[in-house]
Amino acid sequence: MKTLIFFSLLMIAMTSATAQQRIEIYPNGIPNSKNQSSERYQKNIPELFVYKPTTVDKHIGVLVIPGGGYAHVAIDHEGHQVASEFARNGYTAFVLRYRLPHEEIMLDKRIGPLQDAQRAMQLIRENQKELDVDIQKLGVLGFSAGGHLAATLSTHYKKSYIENRAKTNLRPDFSILCYPVISMDTTITHMGSRVNLLGRSPSNEDVELFSNELQVNKATPPTFLMSALDDKGVVVENAYRYQAALKKHGVSNEIYTYPNGGHGFGLNNKTSEEKWMKSCLLWMSKLK
Repeated sequence: MKTLIFFSLLMIAMTSATAQQRIEIYPNGIPNSKNQSSERYQKNIPELFVYKPTTVDKHIGVLVIPGGGYAHVAIDHEGHQVASEFARNGYTAFVLRYRLPHEEIMLDKRIGPLQDAQRAMQLIRENQKELDVDIQKLGVLGFSAGGHLAATLSTHYKKSYIENRAKTNLRPDFSILCYPVISMDTTITHMGSRVNLLGRSPSNEDVELFSNELQVNKATPPTFLMSALDDKGVVVENAYRYQAALKKHGVSNEIYTYPNGGHGFGLNNKTSEEKWMKSCLLWMSKLK
């Protein structure tokens, strides 16, 4: 493996981030790609931003995957701000800027984002010395379409969509899914995410494969879910179906719901003084 490409990020003018490092996650070239000279390709170079604990290190890492309907990456309020909060609470956080699925730059757009999420897990687990981190447990957190990607990572880990010569474990140790897109079922899915990932006329096999409530089994990671009951963008039934599947298979889970708040509020739901992150951190502290 070539040396990972690290960039110092003590100050980043373009965002509010205070990440210590930025990493290009594919030093040997991006898999499943084409048209590398195109503008779309150049805007979709996957990166990982590293946030290290600013308090006592709990030796737990969280891969943060922002949402955006598989059309953009909401990397500030669903990425950098969240990672900063984890770092303030003693966790190492990694924000993933993943590729947006598109046939112009991918041979198979269905798996492009999942490849990037799997590669992030692999990179973190294989390069702790280079990253100067000590992570004994590594989980994933995703918002909206990023929640779909996090749930896909949590249920499709047995198949490696990337080169994995060391057979590194790609399964997250826990999952946090925030107002997540879970299902590709047209009765509850976010249609923009479905179309962007699978196209306008996906096969029944693809609809089933990427409906993550149908992919849960007893080895699926323990999961914390969060949604607002009045969410019109991604209806709460997505979270409920995933929770029902977790319960069916005896997987530990917890759900936190707001009466109001809609969709896409990130860390802070302005309709409530209650902080879902507080409940999430308490849940994480009880994980075995």
